[in-house]
Amino acid sequence: MFRALAALCWILANLCCPPAQAAEVWWGVVSHVSDGDTLWVRPADGGQPRKVRMHGIDAPELCQAYGAEARAALQRQVLGRAVRVQPLRHDDYGRLLARLWAEGDDVAARMVGAGHAWSYRYRHSSGPYAHEERAARAARRGLFADPAAQRPYAFRRQHGPCV
Repeated sequence: MFRALAALCWILANLCCPPAQAAEVWWGVVSHVSDGDTLWVRPADGGQPRKVRMHGIDAPELCQAYGAEARAALQRQVLGRAVRVQPLRHDDYGRLLARLWAEGDDVAARMVGAGHAWSYRYRHSSGPYAHEERAARAARRGLFADPAAQRPYAFRRQHGPCV
């Protein structure tokens, strides 16, 4: 009885007030690509471009080996094109972390699958794009052709941030 009542309350609450995440999805056009995992999107309903960091991936720093190639790859995919943005949260630096789709495809999955970024690791998890990363490594695509390719966090720890 309690489970049925709880389920009914959940259904009514979500019909009346849908989850915030679903309501926050928005469309826009990519106006600038900063690097391989960060870009600016001008909302379709107007307003200033918003800085977005793609959730689940980590691309090389611009001053790092393969950084410029990663940015160019993202530019080819999305610059000047419409994208669907699903905000997830803000990170410790206040950046909007979001999932992005262009032409129905997950942009981050494309970046990792083509060897332009790593799947972002979380504690004991290989990250959301571990499958794409394994395939890119096996095929030696992009940065995975270099066995000495260094993850961005290790690069920053060794060399400091790009200036």
